[in-house]
Amino acid sequence: MKSYLTLRSIARRYNPLLSRNHALATPAKWRSFVTAATTTAQSVDNLPLAGIRVLDMSRVLAGPYCTQILGDLGAEVIKIEHPTRGDDTRAWGPPFAKYKEDGKEGPGESAYYLSVNRNKKSLGLSFAHPSGIEILHKLVKECDILVENYIPGSLKKYKMDYDTVKVINPKLIYASITGYGQTGPYSQRGGYDVIVEAEMGLMHITGSRDGPPVKVGVAVTDLTTGLYTSNAIMAALLARAKTGKGQHIDACLSDCQVATLSNLASSALISGEKDSGRWGTAHPSIVPYRAYETKDSDILLGGGNDKLFGVLCDRLGQPEWKVDERFVSNNLRVKNREVLDIMIENKTKQKTTQEWLEIFEGSGIPYSAINDIQGTLNNPHVLARGMVVEIEHPSCGPIKLVNTPVKFSDAKPGIRTSPPMLGQHSDDVLRDLVGLGEDKIAQLKEQKIVA
Repeated sequence: MKSYLTLRSIARRYNPLLSRNHALATPAKWRSFVTAATTTAQSVDNLPLAGIRVLDMSRVLAGPYCTQILGDLGAEVIKIEHPTRGDDTRAWGPPFAKYKEDGKEGPGESAYYLSVNRNKKSLGLSFAHPSGIEILHKLVKECDILVENYIPGSLKKYKMDYDTVKVINPKLIYASITGYGQTGPYSQRGGYDVIVEAEMGLMHITGSRDGPPVKVGVAVTDLTTGLYTSNAIMAALLARAKTGKGQHIDACLSDCQVATLSNLASSALISGEKDSGRWGTAHPSIVPYRAYETKDSDILLGGGNDKLFGVLCDRLGQPEWKVDERFVSNNLRVKNREVLDIMIENKTKQKTTQEWLEIFEGSGIPYSAINDIQGTLNNPHVLARGMVVEIEHPSCGPIKLVNTPVKFSDAKPGIRTSPPMLGQHSDDVLRDLVGLGEDKIAQLKEQKIVA
């Protein structure tokens, strides 16, 4: 087998079938963590959102993903959780990161919860009690941003709606993440990723050509909404720097899903015609551009223009296809898609994926093995980019997490603290930000208002 000299070739060549015995490695250059619960001023001060404080009243995925992004960029995030059960995702498993701390009961910390809650402080608090509401109002005074994901109107009875809290802190940026928004006929419906995928077009265009609609492998609508909301919050911070005032951000899964239909929505609007449905891994207007079966798995190949198609033909050992009158232009290849795809797949089935990866190396055409998750996490390029890091968890010991994906030239966003245990920072937050004494905190715990 060849020696792989560049990161580009390593990334292209990476074969999921070869990855299963590779241990996940943490780049030596990544910062070490003294404790999971301690953040040094030096590690935060140069981050873009250093000095910004977020009150996170969201649960599950879209909201926590949004606030995790803010935390990665340096914001102090205070996560409000139910005092006994915490965020719903704490119970979502297996898998769990097992507890190593003596006397700690339960299966461990949910991998799902761990994925979107780093760089946060947990305050276990019931705001069904007036004392809990009073604490939240004091925190509102101390925060720049509030993120919540309750059905519109739900927080009004707890005096935590925007109209109430903007009086307490006129500079507060209040972001609401819901299924269908603050207005409209569906506004009172709960929002679930898979439902919105189905209702707002994504599921219809996802799946094999002749197969049933399928959901995307991750909760992409939730994640996209979290991304859009974090972006909107940072824009609102810039606006506040000009006006001195905060504002209400209305973000929802349905709007974000429609927005990410992108060119397909534009095509439907411009043409006025029905969309072309599901294409699996194929492209509706470029051929060849899809996954093909190999002797042992699959490979993704692309011939996006006539030159690349010619190179593909040469590497497949079929140079005569370049001058076949059925395939001499992309328009003709699209017209004769079925015939050409069969011809290519008959060829790719003759060798293993790794053999094809070596044949296509240096060709200039788009190609890749289709990696599984372990293959992706062990990919040398992924590791070289610092996308998998090991941190110390206070109860689970060393755990590995996916890192923040954006690099800055003058700052190092990343995982400073592990996802918190339920109520891990309750005493600190109540003492340092709310101004409560030890006796009062103990009383609130006795009343089950705080955990």
